[in-house]
Amino acid sequence: MGHPRPFRFGVQLANARNAAEWAELARKAEDLGFSTLFMPDHFTDSLAPLPAMMAAADATDTLRVAPLVLDNDYKHPVVTAKELATIDLLSDGRLEVGIGAGWMASDYEQSGITMDEASVRVDRLEEGIAVIKGLFAEGPFDFAGTHYTISGLDGRPKPVQQPPPFIIGGGRPRVLALAAREADIVGVNPAIKAGRVNAEASRDGTASATDRKLGWVREAAGARYDDIEINFLLFACVVTDDRQGTLETMAPLFGLEPDEVAEYPHAWVGSVDQICEDLEAGRERWDASYLVVQGVDAMTAAAPIVARLAGH
Repeated sequence: MGHPRPFRFGVQLANARNAAEWAELARKAEDLGFSTLFMPDHFTDSLAPLPAMMAAADATDTLRVAPLVLDNDYKHPVVTAKELATIDLLSDGRLEVGIGAGWMASDYEQSGITMDEASVRVDRLEEGIAVIKGLFAEGPFDFAGTHYTISGLDGRPKPVQQPPPFIIGGGRPRVLALAAREADIVGVNPAIKAGRVNAEASRDGTASATDRKLGWVREAAGARYDDIEINFLLFACVVTDDRQGTLETMAPLFGLEPDEVAEYPHAWVGSVDQICEDLEAGRERWDASYLVVQGVDAMTAAAPIVARLAGH
């Protein structure tokens, strides 16, 4: 299948006060036409992703569930594979596997987990992906790497989807090349080099930077590029009739000029009509068809956009 793909939309949610509220949020996402409920994986004030994903799947019929993304450093991939396969089985095949090398410095600092330099974390991620995929597949699996050694382990249960789609995202050449080779869904993101979201990270998400990142993905993917779904995570979703005024207000927050924010791939600003036009232009320019907003307010604000574009 070639690009462009039909639009689909996800929402990242992190919290609820109780089980009933979480189930209601999941059903609302499904009712509004969102494809997927995503969960972060941090040690901040948020629900643990995998139990919350399972609860969301239990509360719904078609909603897909995914972490955006699991930090490979927090669990051994044998444990991760078993837990993810169980969710895929118990959700009747509604799992997407988001996994990454970890980036948030405060998670490592506060937990005491060692934050190795990026090259080591990505090495370990690459091995972790191989282990998870190997355990999802039929039969016993062996692996001998620098970080993981697996001896004749037949991963059980097996996922319903063979295999579940993998989501790998990043903002630097090596991770995007890994994603281009290994993922079904490639998230093209700003690089967060400091371990914290800052102005430098915002500037790395501009339209011109995204052009460059898509080039890295295309080059590394080669012939399989047309099989890849391109994903963007949104940092802002502002539905307003005062597009210009809002852009001028937001620009300093991003460390950018208003015209740069206007074409910023990770922010939606304007009327429903304007945003839909922007998304169609973004799909033409970057093949970006899988778009994820964050939070309950953004889910509600984006609902008319989802209603208009999902599946088209």
